[in-house]
Parts: sequence; structure tokens; C-alpha cells
Amino acid sequence: MAALAWLLIPLFAVVGAAIWGSWASRNKTIGDVAELAGYARFRDAMERSHTAITDSAREEREPAATASAVTTSPSG
Repeated sequence: MAALAWLLIPLFAVVGAAIWGSWASRNKTIGDVAELAGYARFRDAMERSHTAITDSAREEREPAATASAVTTSPSG
């Protein structure tokens, strides 16, 4: 019976190696396509946020057009 146990250890090792080998050699191109699409969406979002920041910065640099209509009187 002990000899059978010692023969099962290499058998389990071979089965484990076969499972790992089939998993390691799987086709990974589907994941790459999804990751590249996600990266493209990320770049688009960053470009949109950059233009929004640029527009808001432009408004901060040119407040004279909106502030000229507002008058304040000091009260004291």
C-alpha cells in the first residue's frame, strides 16, 4: 500500500503540470484587446478633462468680462 502512495505522488504531479501547462499556453489575445480598449477610453477621458481644465483656467484668467457688470459698494 505504501508503494501505491509513492506512485500516486508523481501521478498527481504530472496531472498538475498538465493543467498548469494548458493554462499557461492559453490564447491571451482577448485580454490584450480589452486592455487596449480600456486604455483608449482612459486616454479619451484624460483629453476631455484636460480641455475642461484649460477652459476653466481661461475663464479664471479673463474675469474682467463677467466682473464689470457687478458693482459693490462698501458699507461701513
